[in-house]
Amino acid sequence: MRAPRWVRLRRRARLARLTARRGADLAATRVRSVAAADARRAELDEGFAVRSAEDAARELGHMKGAVMKLGQMLSFVADGLPPDARDALAQLQANAPPMAPTLAAGVIRDELGAEPSALFATWDDMPVAAASIGQVHRATMSDGRRVAVKVQYPGVEAAIGADLADGERIGALLSAITLKSVDVGALADELRARMADELDYRIEARHQQQFADRYAGHPFLHVPGVVPERSGRRVLTAEWADGLTFAEFEATASDPAHQRAAEAIFRFAQGSIVRDRQFNGDPHPGNYRFTPDGNVTLLDFGLVKQLDPTDHAGLMSVLDGVLAGDARATTEAMVRSGFLATDHGLDPDRVFACVSAPYRAYFDDVFTFTPAYTSDALRSLLDVRGPYADVLAALDMPPSFVLIDRVVWGVSALLGRLGAANRWRAIVLGYRQDELDPDAARPASPATPLGAEERAWQAARI
Repeated sequence: MRAPRWVRLRRRARLARLTARRGADLAATRVRSVAAADARRAELDEGFAVRSAEDAARELGHMKGAVMKLGQMLSFVADGLPPDARDALAQLQANAPPMAPTLAAGVIRDELGAEPSALFATWDDMPVAAASIGQVHRATMSDGRRVAVKVQYPGVEAAIGADLADGERIGALLSAITLKSVDVGALADELRARMADELDYRIEARHQQQFADRYAGHPFLHVPGVVPERSGRRVLTAEWADGLTFAEFEATASDPAHQRAAEAIFRFAQGSIVRDRQFNGDPHPGNYRFTPDGNVTLLDFGLVKQLDPTDHAGLMSVLDGVLAGDARATTEAMVRSGFLATDHGLDPDRVFACVSAPYRAYFDDVFTFTPAYTSDALRSLLDVRGPYADVLAALDMPPSFVLIDRVVWGVSALLGRLGAANRWRAIVLGYRQDELDPDAARPASPATPLGAEERAWQAARI
């Protein structure tokens, strides 16, 4: 659906004003920096980053659709920004302004043919969550089941059409407020490909039910099942998920619970990518609920990516090279997968030293994630004038891998906040072995106690 001209012009004007403000601020900052000492220059740069993040958060938080979704996605890999800038962008992870109750009821009536009061035994007019594309209401079914009803904002499809039509302007805006290592153009392309799916809740419902079936009865991971008779193109009803939010769990749970939850999140992400070839590309804190002892419920499957065999094989060849510590094999795999041109002319050891930053947790038998780990790793990939400038200049990000990059950094940031220590390398190798030969015998002792729980669950399902 194409947005009306007035919608496109209004949103374009809003983005133009924001981009102009940021450009003017950047120019003024650069002028003041010319004669400044190093400490003052760093202070000016930090001030610009904070002002940019605060300005963008204010504007994007009211622009439901692709613009806000892009801001949300990128805000979760912002660990390299100053703390105040991260705090500002974190607003995009929280609730957006909700729509009026009558509008939500109208969407349900149009999609399901009746008022909420006729479809549900109880219905709460006030949403419990509101985000970039829809909001969630609490309800109960006639049989007493508690459910979460996600309702899409009226007009969001037209708004997204306007956003995607201004892809270059969005790219320029996001380049000014986020990490330079993120390929914003590729991210926008990948988002454009996924957005049509995300707008159709029937596709999300199918994906969510696939994950719910895959993890049915799992010892530490849970995906709420879908209620198909109360779902449609713009309405998705699923089992209600109780639990602590990430912030509540982070603040109140014990360290053993933190460790259990961290491994659960890691296993879900890596098992989905390496073994199952289908993963959720939106690992932000709002998409998790926790029990006090660290079990995890996973929410929101609107951004699911299915890896085709060629992309999966290319990714695994890079991963195998990294896990083996083989610089030449890693570099050759990156050429085959499109990360480097065939005539790149780079030293494989330098390539490996640069690009292995996101995977340093896999080099040691036991590794502890910290916030500083993610920040330092990202910073090493941001310094375009640093020791790896030639490598960074030559690197490209194939669009198929953009969401994987987001998952890697997003999960690393979450594990850093939980202070997660574990045998991450052994866990990944276990999933790699499962993918290569699902029927092969496995070592008697899994890498971790949670691995033993998962293996027992898998054996019981056969």
